[in-house]
Amino acid sequence: MPPSCSSHPLSAPVLQVRQVRLRRGVTQVFDGLDLTLAEPRIGLIGHNGAGKTSLLRLLCALEVPDDGQVLSHGQDLQALPQGQLRAQRVGMMFQNPDDQIIFPTVEEELALGLQPQGLSRRDALARARAFLAERGLADWAARAVGALSQGQRQHVCWLALLLAGPRTLLLDEPFASLDLPGQARLADDIAACGRQVVVSTHVLEHVRDYPRVVWLHEGRVQADGRGHDVCAAYEAAVAQQVARARAAAGMPHAHMRAAA
Repeated sequence: MPPSCSSHPLSAPVLQVRQVRLRRGVTQVFDGLDLTLAEPRIGLIGHNGAGKTSLLRLLCALEVPDDGQVLSHGQDLQALPQGQLRAQRVGMMFQNPDDQIIFPTVEEELALGLQPQGLSRRDALARARAFLAERGLADWAARAVGALSQGQRQHVCWLALLLAGPRTLLLDEPFASLDLPGQARLADDIAACGRQVVVSTHVLEHVRDYPRVVWLHEGRVQADGRGHDVCAAYEAAVAQQVARARAAAGMPHAHMRAAA
């Protein structure tokens, strides 16, 4: 297991969302949301607009609740100073890597996440190169990020998050731009990582075996439990929704078309 994925020496990460209210314009995103997130692997599922990304942004203090608190080990994340202390708690990988990547080369991008630890630029770059070499990616160090594919840029974001080393990793649709080998590689990395990982995804197969999956619907918790149970309930609800929409449009069901 790479050093960056080793278990954190402190107690198990626990994030708490207490009576959080969040409004954007005329949209009430959350209205009294309560969650305690303690499991090592947690999936977030639900339709687009259900509040998954907003929840992740709240959990890493990128979003400020209108009311309520988001706590890390009992401490309000918004009250923690920006920099090393907050960065050690929670880190997030965005859905679009272009919203996250700043520097022109891979090694510079990875080194950026080490700055809150007080490393000099030279030492941070050396550590980034060593990390890439450990993973068989030494030739990536000097590569221009702009020359990478969307999936490769996504992988760079994942590597940067691993190297930065927060106790909890928040991944927003991490499989969306990856081909099947890339999805398998990321799933293996997540499985091997000794830190808490929260994954928001529409690709249910990657969270079906998780000890906990939370299904969000219109900013509320629709179901919360074992991955197999919650994913099955979500799939059944989607199937019913699609069947109703087809019936309303006068379309035959899929099995009827197949029989024809």
